[in-house]
Amino acid sequence: MDPHIEFDFGGGPGLEDQANAAAALASALVREAQSLAQAAAGLRACLPGPNDAGPLSDIRRARIVAQATSDAALRAALLLEAADCLGTPDAAQRMARAAERAGLPAATLVPALRAAALALPTDDGAARIAASIMAQELAQALG
Repeated sequence: MDPHIEFDFGGGPGLEDQANAAAALASALVREAQSLAQAAAGLRACLPGPNDAGPLSDIRRARIVAQATSDAALRAALLLEAADCLGTPDAAQRMARAAERAGLPAATLVPALRAAALALPTDDGAARIAASIMAQELAQALG
């Protein structure tokens, strides 16, 4: 037996599994971004127009709805940018910079990454394992 041949049994997910995991995580993040964007659009539709009159309490409610609309749209945009970062060697740094540009802490992305790892649109077991590992590593790096 050639001593230079290295056998790797049970060494964890391979490069293809990691690529599949990044693609599946990105897909899950895009789906979540789509849900947030739809929520933002629905909230926006509830806002009164400039010619709508109402009591002071309506103005306060409108402010709350406007803020929720803005937050949902901002988080949707951040998730889309995070999805684009997946699969790159500096994904955590790029995600942290994107969150900083949005005025949010990098840790804001952690729940979405963990949820994406749990909701993968694949039955590929190795890709699921790789996605869980990737999400955990990103979560640790993002804080």
